[in-house]
Amino acid sequence: MAKVADKYEALYIIDAALAEDAIAAIVAKFQALVEQNGTLTEVSEWGKRRLAYPIDHKTEGYYVLMTFEAPAAFPAELNRNFNITDGVIRSMIVDLNA
Repeated sequence: MAKVADKYEALYIIDAALAEDAIAAIVAKFQALVEQNGTLTEVSEWGKRRLAYPIDHKTEGYYVLMTFEAPAAFPAELNRNFNITDGVIRSMIVDLNA
């Protein structure tokens, strides 16, 4: 029998220069996207942290870590959404089953 869902972690960094309500809206957008396509296990907002190196002349970012279960095709769609969302400066999705 084939697996229905795999476990993933997604870490993304939002531009810390955005207003608090804009940051909250981006976090809510990605939570809703994951909940529509899978099961959201945990969301951990790490808050503002200094970046290891400047990205687009920015030195701080707002870090968010999500753990979720979803079909194998979903991480590609989530990554596409990370890339086209203004305010997200970096993202990474890790397959926890590997």
